[in-house]
Amino acid sequence: MTFKVGDPPERPPTEDPKGHMNLKPALLSEIQLTLPSPPAKVSLLQWLSRKTEEKLPIDTSPVRLVVTSSDSTGYQCEVTTFDDGTVDSRIPRNSMLEFRPRKLENTEAFNAVLLVPTGIGAEIGGHAGDATPVAQLLASVCDTLITHPNVVNASDINEIPGNGLYVEGSVICRLMMGTAGLQPVRSNRVLVLMNSHTDPLFNTLTINSVNAARASYGLMCPRIIELDPPLVMISEYTPSSRAAGRVEDLQHVLELLDTHRDEYDAVAISSVITVPTNYHGDYFNSEGNMVNPWGGVESMLTHTISSIYDVPSAHSPMLESQEVLDADTGIVDPRMAAEAVSTTFLQSILKGLQKSPRIITDEDALHHPGVLNASHVSCLVIPDGCLGLPTLAALEQGIPVIAVRENRNLMRNDLTQLPWRPGQLHIVENYWEAVGIMAAMKAGIAPNSVRRPIKLVPVEKSGGELAADLSISTNGVSGLGVTSQQTST
Repeated sequence: MTFKVGDPPERPPTEDPKGHMNLKPALLSEIQLTLPSPPAKVSLLQWLSRKTEEKLPIDTSPVRLVVTSSDSTGYQCEVTTFDDGTVDSRIPRNSMLEFRPRKLENTEAFNAVLLVPTGIGAEIGGHAGDATPVAQLLASVCDTLITHPNVVNASDINEIPGNGLYVEGSVICRLMMGTAGLQPVRSNRVLVLMNSHTDPLFNTLTINSVNAARASYGLMCPRIIELDPPLVMISEYTPSSRAAGRVEDLQHVLELLDTHRDEYDAVAISSVITVPTNYHGDYFNSEGNMVNPWGGVESMLTHTISSIYDVPSAHSPMLESQEVLDADTGIVDPRMAAEAVSTTFLQSILKGLQKSPRIITDEDALHHPGVLNASHVSCLVIPDGCLGLPTLAALEQGIPVIAVRENRNLMRNDLTQLPWRPGQLHIVENYWEAVGIMAAMKAGIAPNSVRRPIKLVPVEKSGGELAADLSISTNGVSGLGVTSQQTST
């Protein structure tokens, strides 16, 4: 069923259906913050959270926090902010930054989180689902692989592994922070919102895509709602060259989601993202060197919707015109090929949302046997240099982190400078090596035990001094080797 929603009636500032006082249209935007280094022995996560709250503009709530670069003087951060013009925002100011330490690690299963942040120009996973083979490889040594749309969304293709959980990025943040859990489902009712397009062809293509999903893999879609006026999404690059942007007049979408809240378990949105006309050609001709301009603003939107409604959400971009649809891209970099052969880009998100897990936030329900929470996370796999809430939460939770050098990206952070516990951070060259580290963790053996040479274990006197009679060399390796905070394979 397709419903067209007209312009909402004009009204003076008043309360919305949830009792929030509307003062102006809801807006998502990106701001830059420079935060100082914390004092000695102060939790980095708590410090950055506190300083972020202090520096945020009044009446805005943080939706996403990225540390783009860091050194001994401090941290350059880019923060997605939500301003819905209400006195009591739909997203509490401290909700994203709330942290609950896990009390133990549940070792009944080996569950990994695979993260490739959106909009950072990642060599692997920065284009159209080109990290899917990585997801399938890592899933082969896991009981469950938790990942997010940017990893496996390949326009009209989605080949997430059978033991994979498709989770929106903000939900991964909350999972790692200990404030949300995941409950696997058999299927979801997916509400589809699509922009009213100036060319009816693109609405027809979207409707046909939804019906194709219903007929071919049994998608449950209660309705398609045509957004009129359309949602305004504008792609922009940040000072660090990350892809981000602005989402304007989001209030109309939120009111619709309020109205139909009992009808859906997940939300799919298809809308035009405004970019300069030349970006399409520039992107496909860049041989993979141009940061995908569409993904960043999409993640801003879905972070917000999932944070407000505690439901899975995902976005696919509608093409702007017939001219863009008909453009001959030529033979493109394989990482972009899925985009070049797709029309609506919608199938990947519909398939992902069909079985995306339910988001659990109730503190009692978080510990139900069927719910996966922070205590069940065995490791986090990230591109080297990426520092955001999942990495900071892993640091605090004692969750091992595997950072992959080969997945080069725009982020400029030396992860070895963080206060890791011995053996918690593993720096590897590529995802082949990451799988080896994961397999060693799952087997319960020290990853370095399968490498040579093996250093002698340090021995200290009870006073804290190293035993002098062990300062000998064996095969050129000092017997006084210190315990490293990282494993470099």
